[in-house]
Amino acid sequence: MRNYHDEEWGVPVHDDRELFELLILEGAQAGLSWATILKRREGYRKAFVNFDINKVAQFSDKDFDHLIVNEAIIRNKLKVKSAINNAQRFIEVQNEFGSFNKYIWSFIDHKPIHNQFVSLSEIPASTPLSVRISKDLKKRGFNFIGPTICYAYMQSIGMVNDHVVNCFRYNTIKNME
Repeated sequence: MRNYHDEEWGVPVHDDRELFELLILEGAQAGLSWATILKRREGYRKAFVNFDINKVAQFSDKDFDHLIVNEAIIRNKLKVKSAINNAQRFIEVQNEFGSFNKYIWSFIDHKPIHNQFVSLSEIPASTPLSVRISKDLKKRGFNFIGPTICYAYMQSIGMVNDHVVNCFRYNTIKNME
């Protein structure tokens, strides 16, 4: 968890493969702790062919059957189906916008939001913006992307900098622009 916080969380991500990986991992996390998902991250990378969007979008029923017995990932049937579905929807967004990156970052005019929270208790679980993005993604057929998951996704890909202001990462991330 410390390495994830110190090196990844809140850092702006613009690579579509990485954006897809974090979208799938955030969906898998629903109802679980992020630590549980991070422990299985390498298992997810192997099971989902390093989050190759095109390959995951083509997963067959046989692939699905292998995934739901794979102990290296969360074996929830709905979450596994969601990952495959979301790969297909992801490609549709890429085709429409040129990249998923262009689409998702357009919600904030391609500039991260730097909140100025003093304590962890101030950080919201969702925001009106995460509600809006979640609704748009759902309209496009994505699932396991409610407002809370969407906000966690926004944090993980650096759309919002929710490091508290006295955290050593706050200014580092703020200065990445």
